[in-house]
Amino acid sequence: MASMSVAEMIGLFLNDNGKVNFEAFDGSSLGPKDAPLHIHVNNSRAVYYMVDHPNDLGLARAYLQGDISSPELIPGDPYVVFKELMALKPDLKRPNPADLARILSSVYSHGIRHPEPPSIEGPSRWRRRAEGLMPHSKAGDSATVSYHYDQSNEFYRLFLGSSMTYTCAVFDTPEDSLEDAEWRKLDLVLDKLNLKPGDRLLDIGCGWGSMEIRAAQRGIKVLGVTLAGEQVKWAQEWIKREGLEDLAEVRQMDYRDVPEGDFDGICSLGMMEHVGFKHYPSYFQEIFDKLKPNGRLLNHQITRVNSKTGKSAGEFIDRYIFPDGQLASPGEIETVIHDTGFEVVNQENLRQHYALTLHHWNKNLVAGWDRAVELMGEPKARLWGLYMAGCALNFELNNIQIHQFLCVRPDDTKMTDHYPLRPWWVKDSEVLPTQVEAPKA
Repeated sequence: MASMSVAEMIGLFLNDNGKVNFEAFDGSSLGPKDAPLHIHVNNSRAVYYMVDHPNDLGLARAYLQGDISSPELIPGDPYVVFKELMALKPDLKRPNPADLARILSSVYSHGIRHPEPPSIEGPSRWRRRAEGLMPHSKAGDSATVSYHYDQSNEFYRLFLGSSMTYTCAVFDTPEDSLEDAEWRKLDLVLDKLNLKPGDRLLDIGCGWGSMEIRAAQRGIKVLGVTLAGEQVKWAQEWIKREGLEDLAEVRQMDYRDVPEGDFDGICSLGMMEHVGFKHYPSYFQEIFDKLKPNGRLLNHQITRVNSKTGKSAGEFIDRYIFPDGQLASPGEIETVIHDTGFEVVNQENLRQHYALTLHHWNKNLVAGWDRAVELMGEPKARLWGLYMAGCALNFELNNIQIHQFLCVRPDDTKMTDHYPLRPWWVKDSEVLPTQVEAPKA
């Protein structure tokens, strides 16, 4: 059997539509030289990665190592290239078994190899289980949250900006600054919770403390908890700098271990992705039990668009971004909320806002690229550019969404006249929040 070129292999998966040119290390090519997009397969390791994992994990490994590249691609923001690649979907085709056998025979004629994954790749699901890190146990959650968040705080500040808010911002117009949009989101959450000075708020998965700062500025007594030690250090320093220690506190603690109760409000922003679908009932019950009667919950999380697809993320996200992360549909989430005993007052989809947020983060990463590489190394800096640009595109394509659920714990009377008849958080005019500078790393 004659050996196949890399271009011939690619041609079995993709019709040549003139939109992309592939150049491979073996001298073969596919597509016109003047195509708007050029993809370079730089070495044989890229091919072996794809044979081992013919999915997003194989592609990610090759890209992060520099085995696949493109002159049109900006490492801190590969969005444009991703969008052009997504446009190739109608030209994809499925090779027949005989062609797949030819590809494998040709590749393995050069030797059977299984190249090591990039050093920044996390362990697989089965390896985490073998090490005793059961999904969504306290030990498992601590390990997986630390894996993602205990990076360099300076690195996160490069792309998150001064608000250090790692969740979807809220924009009035696409021209709004990231900082204004992030503070507006925090204000929206607090407005929906309708808390007044002296009320008590629990912030589950508090991140670097932006909600604690914002709530305390309103006179709200706020406790934030996170499993990430680096976030706790940053948040405590920020609170001290603003002179808000009498109102704001951040602890390194599992939300299940918070001893206090009778909170007037609880918020959870971008934390539910770590909980696991099977644990939703116990999660919402824990929150229900910690709220006063008539207390409110604002739950803000990324969602799937329907309940037909699986809950778990693909191999790339699982190994590099959110180990054991799961997403559910809005309907499934709301069902669990109702079954727990909450009344859902409002549900809002912020999908378009998250796409805009991610574009800002990518732009910031590009602006701070040299420092990002210095802090984290190029593969990890590439990883965050890849992850954020991919998410932006998926939000735009409505492959994923993000929802806020505003919920009330009923009192013993089950009456529903303890909140206004119309949405109280909607204002005739929005006043931009005062910007608060976070401490420098």
